[in-house]
Amino acid sequence: MSDERDNILMIIAAGEFSVGILGNVFIGLVNCIDWMKNRKIASVDLILTSLAISRICLLCMIMLDSFTLVLYPDVYSTGQQMRILDIFWTLTSHLNVWFAACLSIFYFLKIANFFHPVFLWMKWRIDRMIPRILLLCLVLCVVISLPITENWNDDFRRCVKTKGKTNLTLRCRVNKDQYVSIKVCLNLLTLIPLSVSLVSFLLLILSLWRHTRQMQLSATGFRDASIEAHVGAMKAVISFLLLFLAYYLSFLVVTFSYFIPESGLAVIVSELIALIYPSSHSFILILGNSKLRQAFLSMLCKVTYILKRRNF
Repeated sequence: MSDERDNILMIIAAGEFSVGILGNVFIGLVNCIDWMKNRKIASVDLILTSLAISRICLLCMIMLDSFTLVLYPDVYSTGQQMRILDIFWTLTSHLNVWFAACLSIFYFLKIANFFHPVFLWMKWRIDRMIPRILLLCLVLCVVISLPITENWNDDFRRCVKTKGKTNLTLRCRVNKDQYVSIKVCLNLLTLIPLSVSLVSFLLLILSLWRHTRQMQLSATGFRDASIEAHVGAMKAVISFLLLFLAYYLSFLVVTFSYFIPESGLAVIVSELIALIYPSSHSFILILGNSKLRQAFLSMLCKVTYILKRRNF
């Protein structure tokens, strides 16, 4: 790739990375400060903090991969050093989608209005179960990432891009088959938390429809707090589903680019698209959470006041 194009792409990546880090660090700091003040943390704040930490790690993995591709292409092509990065990228990617699924379930259980005994049982116990669920998700994602460390040759990426060396053909074919089978299984596992989030979203729509119908029957014409809560939760869930879909497709391009020679431009463009998900969704969560929104607006007011004083 040309130097000018590299510089433009890396500037864009650095901008997305900076915005994402600021948003997720803000979520973590606000919730941790509130935790220290009150000596306890709400379940939703614990989920948001865990999600923010996992997204900070994911942003670092994507950015490190981009810089390595542009600045150290020889290191990128060997695979010996990049295997560790691939493991952590897979781990943080799965953590993100599982923690987001936990947030979707939490919104559904806290906001939806159903009277099924199982739903009511989960609704009453969800606050006590959240720490265990998050820990279980962490352990599960670590286990999911372990297959990448097995039976994967250190020179895999170089082997994939090698042409005309018959003595490597059989080994390359075996490594390709192993790599593809592992990656396909890992990507299919992502569909489980995505399906959970989608089901939560659909059930929230059903709950909102039933609640709106009850209001119409009771001749209540204004939007109450329950409708506002439904709409806010649905915005957070649907934005996650759409942004993660774009991230997921970009991740697939990056994953299978190892089989395409001279695919550096496609990889870095895909990583630019992938950065949008962990960077932008954090601000959607900030605007959808009253405590985070108030803290964010307060910070903006203070920053504006300081800048005005410096100008005078």
